Amino acid sequence: MKFNRSASKEIMVAFCFLIPSFAGFAVFYVIPFGQSVMTSFLNEFGGSGDGSGWTLGNYADLLASSSFRKAAGNTFQFMAASVPIITAVALGLALLLNQRVFFRNWLRTAYVLPLVVPVASVVLVWQILFDWNGALNAWMEHIGLDRTDWMKSDWAPLVIILIYVWKNIGYNVVLFLAGLQNIPEQYYEIASLEGASRLRKLSITLIYLTPTTFLVVLMSILNSFKVFRETYLVAGDYPHDSIYMLQHYMNNMFLSLDIEKLSAAASLMAAAILLLVMIMFRMERVFRSYME
Repeated sequence: MKFNRSASKEIMVAFCFLIPSFAGFAVFYVIPFGQSVMTSFLNEFGGSGDGSGWTLGNYADLLASSSFRKAAGNTFQFMAASVPIITAVALGLALLLNQRVFFRNWLRTAYVLPLVVPVASVVLVWQILFDWNGALNAWMEHIGLDRTDWMKSDWAPLVIILIYVWKNIGYNVVLFLAGLQNIPEQYYEIASLEGASRLRKLSITLIYLTPTTFLVVLMSILNSFKVFRETYLVAGDYPHDSIYMLQHYMNNMFLSLDIEKLSAAASLMAAAILLLVMIMFRMERVFRSYME
């Protein structure tokens, strides 16, 4: 009984410390999002008190809008292309940095540094590089090639993917390094005694990195929906069609004060993210049960 009272007291104390965080999360995230979802079901004249203001027309208009479909398609295409690239590159760099290589500490700092640099400063560097009068075009002209308007051509998605990978890869590398250092060394020793090849040892590494890989993929998916910051700063309000993202569409809806459609678009994006997260967790549970 004494133990139960002590445990209950600790739980109450912990709950009291968590109340401010829960209150802030509710006030600034949960309540505004709930209000946004409710707004997405209102017509442009709002509720009238008799229920006639509620409608699914905003969602129907969104799905019928070519601009919304283009923005949604570009966003998911970007996610489908960038997430495997950043996961594979981060894993390769983590495997390299986990070895005894020259300047290992300097390389770790170089990959983590973009995480602490403001986005505006990062984008300014890329603007200098990919602008019409930028460094890359100057170099191409120097060797006899024609200039390319990178952000107004089909190269624009590749530029955004490159910026996204460079900006976010450090966090994934840190996660993979933590996962690699948690793998017991005796597994590799046993594999060496049994004459296992490097490919076999790599398979051991990948198997025990599965939970970390799922986390990295999940975080990469969430970060891919935030690439609007970089795209907006590089290409402006109305970028090339290939990099017109969902956030561009919602930003334009906000500027035109179409709050109902803006709320509907935000709700659909949140539902899509939630669905992807649920699929990821389901895949992890299935894989973990298979491994056990």
